[in-house]
Amino acid sequence: MNSIIKQRIMALRSSVLLFLLLASVLMNAQQQPSIIPKPVDLKMGSGNFTIDGNTAIQYKKSQKELKATADFFASYIKNISGFSLKSNKAAAKKVEFVIEKDIQEEGYQLTVSSTAIVIKASSPKGVFYGMQSIFQTLPAIRTNAALEVPIMVINDYPRFKWRGMHLDVSRHFFGPEIVKEYIDLMASYKINVFHWHLVDDQGWRIEIKKNPKLTEIGAWRVDQTHLNWSERPQAKEGERPTYGGFYTQEQIKDIVKYATERNITVVPEIEMPGHVASAIASYPQLSCTQQPQLPMTGGNYSNMSSNYCAGNDEVFSFLEDVLTEVMPLFPSSYIHIGGDEVDKGPWKKCARCQARMKSEGLKDEHELQSYFIKRIEKFVISKKRKIIGWDEILEGGLAPEAAVMSWRGEAGGVEAAKMKHNVVMTPGTPFYFDHYQAGPEGEPLAIGGFNTVKRVYDYDPIPKELNKEDEAYILGAQANIWTEYITTPEHLEYMILPRMAALAEVLWDPKENKNWDSFNERLQYHFKGYAQKALHFSPGNFTVSIKPSTENGPLMVTLFTEALNGEIRYTTDGSEPTVQSDKYEKPIAINSSLVIKASTVVDGQIKGLQAAKQNFVMHKAVGSTVKYTNPVSQYYLADGQNSLIDGVRGTSVVGKYWHGFSGKDMIATIDLGQAKTIQNISLGCLQNYSDWIFLPQSVKFEVSADGKTFTEIKTVNNPVDINQKSAMHNFSTTFSPQTVKFVRVTAKSNICPPGHSGEGKPGWVFVDEIIVE
Repeated sequence: MNSIIKQRIMALRSSVLLFLLLASVLMNAQQQPSIIPKPVDLKMGSGNFTIDGNTAIQYKKSQKELKATADFFASYIKNISGFSLKSNKAAAKKVEFVIEKDIQEEGYQLTVSSTAIVIKASSPKGVFYGMQSIFQTLPAIRTNAALEVPIMVINDYPRFKWRGMHLDVSRHFFGPEIVKEYIDLMASYKINVFHWHLVDDQGWRIEIKKNPKLTEIGAWRVDQTHLNWSERPQAKEGERPTYGGFYTQEQIKDIVKYATERNITVVPEIEMPGHVASAIASYPQLSCTQQPQLPMTGGNYSNMSSNYCAGNDEVFSFLEDVLTEVMPLFPSSYIHIGGDEVDKGPWKKCARCQARMKSEGLKDEHELQSYFIKRIEKFVISKKRKIIGWDEILEGGLAPEAAVMSWRGEAGGVEAAKMKHNVVMTPGTPFYFDHYQAGPEGEPLAIGGFNTVKRVYDYDPIPKELNKEDEAYILGAQANIWTEYITTPEHLEYMILPRMAALAEVLWDPKENKNWDSFNERLQYHFKGYAQKALHFSPGNFTVSIKPSTENGPLMVTLFTEALNGEIRYTTDGSEPTVQSDKYEKPIAINSSLVIKASTVVDGQIKGLQAAKQNFVMHKAVGSTVKYTNPVSQYYLADGQNSLIDGVRGTSVVGKYWHGFSGKDMIATIDLGQAKTIQNISLGCLQNYSDWIFLPQSVKFEVSADGKTFTEIKTVNNPVDINQKSAMHNFSTTFSPQTVKFVRVTAKSNICPPGHSGEGKPGWVFVDEIIVE
């Protein structure tokens, strides 16, 4: 038979078989499997394909690039069943892998019938992702039961190219086996970039043979893991460094190979020009002061050098030597160079840095940082690689071909994308997985913040400010795990699960396909798998969200729970909710001062250790508008612009209801809307010494009839010791009744006191409610 005719007949036969299968799927649909991320298009049939000893793996010998993929599939099946699947042997049932070049990159087509599983993709990557979807329909651990894959047809592909997870191994070191477990979890959710944070102040974790002191000295510190991270004193001469570790170059190669087999690219981060106290402890001549120092034991210390000297050519020779050893270990096209949180104070005092600025025509230290980054980029590009860094690398001018990771909100990413630079979105809210994901009562200690699974799931990596052309520069997003408070593998697992699953669906699925209820239902199956594998995970956030709003006039409160099939029971008299308390069904109108407490109820039982609680204080400014002379920090926006006058009092927990100002006075002007007679004004403030949050030096209260001419009522000085670990204080003044339309409150910022890790640096001012009565 003519070969062309034969090929056409075969193609027609395949088309007919696929049509019949699809028809069967549509007529006999069964319950969809709990695949995360959810496939773009999935149609269910009736029945199953059973994997057993009569099943073989098949692929064309001409497509030998599939051998490793086939071996991976066979190994996985043997681990959970004991069945040894042969490759390219005749068998009653087959699992077939096919390369077809016209399928979208990283996408796959999966067809499951009663006699065959067929995965088609343009490369082994797509086949691997199709395999992961199959694995999620199978038992999580070794079983004697039949391995049944439901009959279905899937057409699937990712939304973003960069689907990343980050791991900081500097603050706390995790050995190679833990890193591999991390990579396995990433692979199971089709996450394809592992950002490995190998260098920071508290530890240098990668062997550099030309500079052995980096690991002989910089990888070890005095063990103070029994103390809170921010409360660890700096080590003293004579104390023995016993905590730490590093990866040999052979271990690095092995981990990179392990990741590559799972279609994960490892991007190393070699921090510069700041966050390098570990390198300076090893080689003091690299700093501006060139003074010897011991490795840091915990939080930052103001008396220690943590920057490379930008005016010293030896620094650049050193870094080129380091990068020359690093790059061959990692096939990634990107090398992460950090670039964040550089304290430019030492550069201002350094004669060599100032001389560098003069010789290069640099107007300030921001441009000196840009000079540093651009010089490193030129070297990296000469090695056929590209750099990526945190969004501070925008300061002073962005290096020509650099990509940006936007962690301080979205602003840096928006700016870089508009400049036609590639961007990875990784804003602290909601993608810092070292923040609390539930509670926080009853949760493992975290650095702060509150990024629940739903907040992760609701995020869209494409900022609204970008047009269609600039959107193309958003490569994707990633979540970050910083390990100041994460000291064990169990804690690490807990912080990433199940948030990693939510991240995966955000980055894989088309925006229009996202559905929280569907995801939440599928997640319950994964909870069972985590438990069977003895993985540590958060069972969910049962804390009721209490959200006030004054946008449409009266103060209204909305309650929400993330719990699947959860209902909310609440009280307004301060008593603890029970299953007999009022059931929440619609927003609650607040007309007087009261306390709302609310709990999640699932299957007739109160969930969570403690009811959510919020005090509401009705006063004459509620529902008014407020303007700030200095902008609120993008990290501490509370519930929006009017959070200072929404009737909600802040709690002792840093975050949710507080407006934060860093290094600047809080100056708020309230327009009451009409003239009102008042005789008392107060401002609630927070102090949390370890978080650099201090009560203001003083608070000034002023009033005005026209919003232009203000009269000072009183300035109230801070009565609380600045060294007190924590405090909440109301600055208040009572005066003779006055009729006014405007109120202005100024909270004067403070600086970190002597002996504090940030001594002499600007502190934070945290304010909650301005009460006008």
